Amino acid sequence: MILLRRLLGDVLRRQRQRQGRTLREVSSSARVSLGYLSEVERGQKEASSELLAAICDALDVRMSELMREVSDELALAELAQSARATESVPASVRPMLGSVSVAGVPPERVTIKAPAEAVDVVAA
Repeated sequence: MILLRRLLGDVLRRQRQRQGRTLREVSSSARVSLGYLSEVERGQKEASSELLAAICDALDVRMSELMREVSDELALAELAQSARATESVPASVRPMLGSVSVAGVPPERVTIKAPAEAVDVVAA
């Protein structure tokens, strides 16, 4: 099962780390406890829209940008889930994929938009 709160937490953590900021810095700026922000980043707590707005403000990131990145991650996770469910991919190969199978699709027809650190693309 794909958990939206986990994807959201992963994206928030990456945003913070890209800026070289600590949990303490962001939690102070967003006026949220360090422990709670940590739980949100680990996907253990659901963040309210008000809390997300405060975190986005603290990170100087538009909420629409955050949600777009979460949406891209969700799309990739859904495709990966579909690929794992497909019998055309041998069971021994599935763990190595961890992403999307595009078997039978010409390479010039495949476009993947995602953060570089989140996706490995290997041509067959």
